[in-house]
Amino acid sequence: MKKFLLVCAALVLSTAAFAQILEPVKWSTAVEKVSDTEYDLVATATIDKGWHLYSQDVPADGPIATSFIYDDSEGNFTIVGNTTEEEGHTIQDPVFEMEIKYFEKKATFKQRIQTEGEVNSVLAFVEFMVCDDTRCLPPTEVELTFNIQSSAAVSPVETEATHESVAPEKGVDTEKSESKKGLLSIFILAFLSGFAALLTPCVFPMIPMTVSFFTKQSKNKAVGIKNAIIYGICIIVIYVLLGTAVTGIFGADALNALAANPWFNIIFFVLLVVFAVSFLGAFEIMLPNSWANKVDSQADRGGLVGIFFMALALAIVSFSCTGPIVGTLLVEAASKGGIAPIVGMLGFSLAIALPFALFAAFPGWLNSLPKSGGWLNTVKVVLGFLELALAFKFLSNADYIMQWHILEREVFIAIWIAVFGALAFYLFGKIQLPHDSPLSHISVGRLGLGLITLTFTIYMIPGLWGAPLNLISAFPPPPNYSESPYGVGYKNAGGGVASADSHEALPEGAHLMAPHNIMAFHDYDTGLAYAKKVGKPVMIDFTGYTCVNCRKMENNVWVKPEILDILKNDVVLISLYVDDKKELPEKLKVEYASRPGKFMKDYGDRWSDLQASRYKANSQPFYVIMDHEEKTLIDPVGYTPDVTEYKAWLNEGISKFGN
Repeated sequence: MKKFLLVCAALVLSTAAFAQILEPVKWSTAVEKVSDTEYDLVATATIDKGWHLYSQDVPADGPIATSFIYDDSEGNFTIVGNTTEEEGHTIQDPVFEMEIKYFEKKATFKQRIQTEGEVNSVLAFVEFMVCDDTRCLPPTEVELTFNIQSSAAVSPVETEATHESVAPEKGVDTEKSESKKGLLSIFILAFLSGFAALLTPCVFPMIPMTVSFFTKQSKNKAVGIKNAIIYGICIIVIYVLLGTAVTGIFGADALNALAANPWFNIIFFVLLVVFAVSFLGAFEIMLPNSWANKVDSQADRGGLVGIFFMALALAIVSFSCTGPIVGTLLVEAASKGGIAPIVGMLGFSLAIALPFALFAAFPGWLNSLPKSGGWLNTVKVVLGFLELALAFKFLSNADYIMQWHILEREVFIAIWIAVFGALAFYLFGKIQLPHDSPLSHISVGRLGLGLITLTFTIYMIPGLWGAPLNLISAFPPPPNYSESPYGVGYKNAGGGVASADSHEALPEGAHLMAPHNIMAFHDYDTGLAYAKKVGKPVMIDFTGYTCVNCRKMENNVWVKPEILDILKNDVVLISLYVDDKKELPEKLKVEYASRPGKFMKDYGDRWSDLQASRYKANSQPFYVIMDHEEKTLIDPVGYTPDVTEYKAWLNEGISKFGN
């Protein structure tokens, strides 16, 4: 790798800025003697931080599994059982939307053999795929040698097949950045939910009562403010302890696995529906009265202990209003995993506690508070509708994971249109629920909220016919998980293509990419020949089925009108999947240009070798614009989420075609 960097620096200094061969896994071997004729062959993968290696057992249509082949052609040993592996981590893969097991930092694989004569060493081959949170590298095959004669040594003996890591820290930085963003979004959501809880009938009336108690019962104003602040801190401690308990019981890593489990998502759905129905007035969720009585008696003790139990009494008494909100937050936080439940409860409790401290410090503000009334129940009902809508997100997750095709995109959007449409009618006073006060007129604020809700409802309607609905893109299933992935009214090439594509008929070897209807080729030579025929430059899209950022580019950048127009009309797109496992014809099973001595097996090998040998890169996405003589017209680029930057790159490359 060092030689490669020196050569690149000597030839073209700019090349190193955009291309680099990534090898984030290092393999080593050892042999453990079990008996005079039995040995354990131990292969250890040391994985760079931020990367992960897939298990030997992955679901059908998933990524490439790790696999081992042991050369027993000489017949001097037999393989006993299967290759074993460590426990690893099971997560919901962001690309395949399925549970997949992987390893990070280090993975150990063991295979027992029984010798039938003198054996000096065993030759093996391991094929594997390695990914980080933003990209996946093509499948790689490495030769391993197990030295039986050195089996007395327990520590691993590294082989010549060891891979040195040159992976940049960008993937690690991205992982940390995304994690921080996720926790920040949970905190903000929880903080806003806390303020919503303040406006419920169980909590809002408690603010002036509690603040008056501290300011009037204390010896002076300073003591009253201090006690109110302690009271607020106690509220925070109680809810943070709840979040800590959830994380501690399930474990930070286990929460990720639970969130990826379809049955756990169904349980989440049922819980949120129960919470929503409670808020809508069907019944109240309450803790036993004996709990409140016991805690209230402890609050009379005074001092710090008494203040703590006053805070605990508030949490218990207000549970019928705050319980569903807290439960929903914990469900959402659990889907994020890690310490998200703790962060969520911190944000929620901070919003609850702040008013008590602020109003104690500035008691005059109490006069500006609106009086309790029917509007408090309206807030509660609105929260009920929101929880009902959110519940179907979890049911949708379960349906998508199991591929039941019951709650496809159109059905999900239709349910949301019904829920938010009903909410709009409620806000306009057309629907009355059990605990609502008689309504002779509606306030300006309620009218405004009703209009916003109605607008949002109308906005979702085009989604039934394929509109992307960018405002809520994180909630419904993806466009390809629908009754009409190409949009309503689309017909395939055999029945006529109803699309904006400029080509009247698809040439041989071409296909339309859903849902954008971009014509693309999967074969390099076929695509190049077509480009020469129509006189257009070629854009090579080195991609992969397991490539997260490839999907982001296709769904967020390529969909923009200015980019779609270029991809459909100004270039011939050739998408080469570096993890395509379709077997090559015998005549194409040639030696790698980038790895002399190794021979290609499948199309993924062919395309990854093309990328590595010609462009000295092996991460995806990777975009190249070239002419008919296969000359690169502009420096290739990778993941480019900025639409303006990507368009400028496309236009510059195309402008050099024919010059």
